[in-house]
Amino acid sequence: MSNRLKDKVALVTGASSGIGRDTAKLFAAEGAKVVVGARRESELATLVAEIEAAGGQAVALAGDVKSEAYAQALVALALEKYGRLDVAFNNAGTLGELGPTIGVSEAGWNDTLAVNLTSAFLGAKHQIPELIKAGGGSLIFTSTFVGHTRSFPGVAAYAASKAGLIGLTQTLAVEYGAQKIRVNAVLPGAIDTPMFREKNDTPEAQSGLANMHALKRVGQPEELAKAVLFLASDDSSFVTGTASLVDGGLSVQ
Repeated sequence: MSNRLKDKVALVTGASSGIGRDTAKLFAAEGAKVVVGARRESELATLVAEIEAAGGQAVALAGDVKSEAYAQALVALALEKYGRLDVAFNNAGTLGELGPTIGVSEAGWNDTLAVNLTSAFLGAKHQIPELIKAGGGSLIFTSTFVGHTRSFPGVAAYAASKAGLIGLTQTLAVEYGAQKIRVNAVLPGAIDTPMFREKNDTPEAQSGLANMHALKRVGQPEELAKAVLFLASDDSSFVTGTASLVDGGLSVQ
């Protein structure tokens, strides 16, 4: 590894599995001290143990990303353990309630927006002041191509919440750019995560979705992690306000 995040402190939500888990491990391997958050305490403990066994530093706090108190607590933990915050990857998300839009419940709609969009706002609200104190930093969100370059029937709440993240990204980029805060969103295609396998639980479904990509396969979480690392590091020092497609060519297929 090239130590692209040496002496940096990075916060990752949705870190118990999938993209968040692989990104936390990559951040640590690249020299960052990592604060990881998710709902599942045992999975977070396993992740921290793996990072430490590989020579990295990490600390975990389980909680609900829909809670502003939890957003505050994650930042407080970063300051308590490591004294600063340089990178925040607000990655936690859910597919939410699926089905024809006219059948989606108000509760299902609200919960999906709370997990995917409001949690990112709450995270940024408390992360940005510390990024400013650190002299600048990188704020990253996980959005999606859905509702941006294309969509599907039955995903109204998911698409709306993830599209909202792009608007939030752009606004924060122009609002805090002068204070050396870079803000970007990654837009994955289909990624081989537990969420993907749960939704596409047959070989036929997985093959059909893979064939929608120009590369004729779904992505791996570590491939997304590398894209996030680019946005977190100084390699992307002139990149802000972007909706960065990392979708295997799905959007052009």
